[in-house]
Amino acid sequence: MFQYLVRRLLASIPVLFGILVVTFIIARVIPGDPCKAILGEKATPEVCERFIHEKGLDRPIPEQLMVYMGEVLRGDFGNSIRMNVPVTRLLIERLPTTVELSLAALFVSMLFGVPLGVISAVKHNTWVDVTTMIWANIGVSMPVFWLGLMLMYIFSLQLKDTPFWFPPSGRLSPGIPDDAFYEVWGWTVGESGLWAGFLVFLSRMNILNALLTQNWELLKDALKHLILPAVALGTIPMSIIARMARSAMLDVLGQDYIRTARAKGLGHFLVIVKHAFSNAQLPLVTVIGLSLGGLLGGAVLTETVFGLSGLGRTLYEAITARDYGIVQSFTVVIAVFYVVINLLVDISYAYLDPRIRLN
Repeated sequence: MFQYLVRRLLASIPVLFGILVVTFIIARVIPGDPCKAILGEKATPEVCERFIHEKGLDRPIPEQLMVYMGEVLRGDFGNSIRMNVPVTRLLIERLPTTVELSLAALFVSMLFGVPLGVISAVKHNTWVDVTTMIWANIGVSMPVFWLGLMLMYIFSLQLKDTPFWFPPSGRLSPGIPDDAFYEVWGWTVGESGLWAGFLVFLSRMNILNALLTQNWELLKDALKHLILPAVALGTIPMSIIARMARSAMLDVLGQDYIRTARAKGLGHFLVIVKHAFSNAQLPLVTVIGLSLGGLLGGAVLTETVFGLSGLGRTLYEAITARDYGIVQSFTVVIAVFYVVINLLVDISYAYLDPRIRLN
């Protein structure tokens, strides 16, 4: 297992390097002037020339790439051109929002997608199966921004005087106490450093911070703000998971050992859960892992519609403003998440199916 992990991690280095180089070059060759995008169209040529020189953008691209690679190897992602703040600080501030939203969306998609797929397979070629798959096809082709607006219209406007009202935007209501857990625990944390950044990152995940501090008011408010964007973002992966669960279950239900289990007199529920579903988990784990990676990188529209300052929305704003530092660094971070998720999925195979050995 250890050798397998080392080989996979070493094999990931060229992938991440390639992504970094391609992103770096594409960000600089696409049409657009970073000076005009940041300072405005009325910026004079003299001001733009000074701006470009201060940011080092007048150097040859290979030289800029070598400088940036050296900074990355030292753990420094540079500064944002538009905001003039360290990109690492923006990552610590914005990434928790996207991680929290993506995990909530994945939970919603699994909570509904897996049972619907299993029920659809068990009730194959019945009205239940047909209805479930119709809704799955609708869900997988429904635009996220349209669904988000519809959810806001229904649950934030039409149901505003009912118990089913949910906030239309933001992460927390004004006035909700959200003290960081390390402050509540009395820990002394410095202003910089890896450990301080890690604690700040965890504290900005509101649900985790609420659980660690036992702040139930914060937990309730954070969940209410998270439900609508999580449902909007999780609808497409929920539909994909439901279809994959149905397909995997249909393959398993036709196997000889399922007929043998039924012939031995085992109950229908036990056959489905213990024998069928347990052997249909591998393709589900794969699609769930890929869905999580897709959610982390594809939350741009959801964060924009619901007014969430997360990774996706910041990346979109950086692309439109030609903020190279944010574009490059955030893309690499998303790629790292993909690599880690794929590695965890591969490792889980050995535990879900003992016949698989990671050599």
